[in-house]
Amino acid sequence: MEPLRIGVLGAARIAAAAIVEPARLTGARLVAVAARDQARAKAFATEHDVERVLDSYADVVADPEVEAIYNPLANGLHGPWNLAAIAAGKHVLTEKPSASDAAEAREVRDAAARAGVVVMEGFHYLYHPVARRLLDVLASGEIGDLRRVEIDMMIPPPPAGDLRWSFPLAGGATMDVGCYGLHMHRALAPLAGGEPRVVAARAGERAGNTGVDEWLDADLDFPGGATGTVRCSMTAADLRMTARIIGSRGEVSAANFVLPHRDDRVTVTAGGAERVEELGRRPSYAYQLEAFAGHLRGGEPVSTDADDAVATAELIDACYGAAGLPPRPRTHL
Repeated sequence: MEPLRIGVLGAARIAAAAIVEPARLTGARLVAVAARDQARAKAFATEHDVERVLDSYADVVADPEVEAIYNPLANGLHGPWNLAAIAAGKHVLTEKPSASDAAEAREVRDAAARAGVVVMEGFHYLYHPVARRLLDVLASGEIGDLRRVEIDMMIPPPPAGDLRWSFPLAGGATMDVGCYGLHMHRALAPLAGGEPRVVAARAGERAGNTGVDEWLDADLDFPGGATGTVRCSMTAADLRMTARIIGSRGEVSAANFVLPHRDDRVTVTAGGAERVEELGRRPSYAYQLEAFAGHLRGGEPVSTDADDAVATAELIDACYGAAGLPPRPRTHL
């Protein structure tokens, strides 16, 4: 399979784990990079073997050798630069969330459909065997019918000046980490009678950053009668990314379903017995890039396409509305 030719927007800290190492593991080419700070872009290219440093994001998007854009910019810059890449005829692998709100996510989806390009949202966890196993255990009937889902997404606080605290750049705990919990609820929809909906939500604002949620707790339910909770925070003492799926005859849980390379344990409790399965610590980002390449090269289906991104953005907006917080503002280039 011909290697993907990827252009990277920015030198964000997540890029090393999310695209550099996966490219090395899967054979993709990192063709070009640009950053607001040229020196930082050059250092990034030297450290990570990126072929060329360009002057601007626009230059990366326009480069004829780049076929796909990886967008790890601040949340508020996902939508605008995804649209710019689409307009240039490029496929897009975007960090989540793919847009600041549901209206922008729909705009990205519709633009991609018109242009005939692929937009894949970076919910990498779903491509790892840990997440697949959670779904498979429930689907197998071993733990019975779905009754409840409990997901915690907690991280220690980013520095005071971090862009994740910026309301104009679509920051907040739900956008940064809570979206994983909401997306996992949505992944369960085929086994729960349909898509989840937000019943209630509570949130705490960041002092000095009006509209930005330090934490948010959401209550959800499914058409089939199951209920769920997502608790997310960017003020926790320690990192916690757990998923617990409770059925009528047992339960299955993951110690870290988002970063399984740190902890790949899945625990199944059913029939009066408990077992722990270890599903492998190969990075979920590598599975994601393989899925992206498989879709572009062979038409293999992906689970996190632009339609999926719209549904997740709608659920995020619903959480903010239920918690009395405004949706994230859109950024215009």
